Amino acid sequence: MTTKSSTMHFLEDLLGEPLTFGTMLISLRESEAWSQVEMARRLGITSQHLGQVEKGRKAVKPERAARWARELRHSEAHFVALALQAQVDDAGLGMRVSVAPDSP
Repeated sequence: MTTKSSTMHFLEDLLGEPLTFGTMLISLRESEAWSQVEMARRLGITSQHLGQVEKGRKAVKPERAARWARELRHSEAHFVALALQAQVDDAGLGMRVSVAPDSP
């Protein structure tokens, strides 16, 4: 079992629920004072696609989540874990995902 970062705890306390990939993107976007259009441009997608991801209507593959993390200068492991968690949740498996970077 891994421990959550203080940032994750803070965001979950603010939201009153577990952090999802979409809510994480919203929180990040709002903390940077970016519009959906601006964030979408940074990620190389349309604002409509970003809106669908933020609402949890579109899934994000782990490799795309990692790329977005690099583009936004955030933790790849955190982005990938939340993207994978969405897939596990959608499958109704009742499991929690934990991701850690490979050791060199």
